[in-house]
Amino acid sequence: MIAIGIIGAGIVGERIIKQIQQDDSAQVEAVYDTDKNRLNYIEEHYGVAVTDSLDELFQADIDWVYIGTPPNSHAELAETAARRGLHVLCEKPLAHDAQAAQAMAESATNNRIHTAMHFPLMYSPIVRDMAIRIKSGDIGKVCRIELHTVFPEWPRAWQQNPWIASRDQGGFVREVFPHYLQLMHRLFGTLEISAHQVDFPEDVEKCETGIIAHGKTQQGSPFLLSGMSGAGQNELLQFKVYGDEGVLTLENWSRLYREERGKTRVEVQTEKTVPSLFDEMKEQSTFLVGFDEGLVVQRYIDQLLQ
Repeated sequence: MIAIGIIGAGIVGERIIKQIQQDDSAQVEAVYDTDKNRLNYIEEHYGVAVTDSLDELFQADIDWVYIGTPPNSHAELAETAARRGLHVLCEKPLAHDAQAAQAMAESATNNRIHTAMHFPLMYSPIVRDMAIRIKSGDIGKVCRIELHTVFPEWPRAWQQNPWIASRDQGGFVREVFPHYLQLMHRLFGTLEISAHQVDFPEDVEKCETGIIAHGKTQQGSPFLLSGMSGAGQNELLQFKVYGDEGVLTLENWSRLYREERGKTRVEVQTEKTVPSLFDEMKEQSTFLVGFDEGLVVQRYIDQLLQ
């Protein structure tokens, strides 16, 4: 069982704690957050040990550090953990820009630690099923890949905090797009973004409100990325892979649909089970997304937000 120290006990950090407590491969050894009220809540509701300082957390009996803080703090925390010989699990995006992300990757290599990023799609049975179908030719030759994201409001109601709507750290391109850019990179290889348009509000402190981008995969398949906030509809996330014999649509993270000419779209079900993130961390599986791959995704994000 791997022992994990948690830095950042916000909404996503709390979700990680829940996941760990439901998993036989890992345990929470210590939790730190600058918000003392939040720490008290976590201690009371989850029965985990909390610490008063980062030094105290780094000195705990842990193998891994989870970083669930705002992006501009990732690099310093990850490099500190690396110097202490602790492996690092980091939230996406890897950092607030590619320069900081590269420093994180280099520090991990120089200190010979293991790294992982929290990309839940990689440990989803339905996404693994989607990947197998694409690779096996179930939908024929891939003709196009499209990502469509629509948010009625940003930040989302459950995600209200000072930085998530900021231009330098927040926005849906940083918060949501990395999941799908990483999946596209893993499935189709290097992505070449040919052109993009990003819309920002007049307030220079606020994040993007819309984006459209297109390019080609390593195999030459065209892709289209689109996102917008402030739309008059419910939130919708669609990742579509068009083949000449069928189309696969991953909708709202966890529902997979298949359709083909002349037939009604059907939802794909799977009874497969796959190892959890913590199983993969323990085994150092090739399914883990390390800092090197996170750096690639960070470069895509930086390009999109230019």
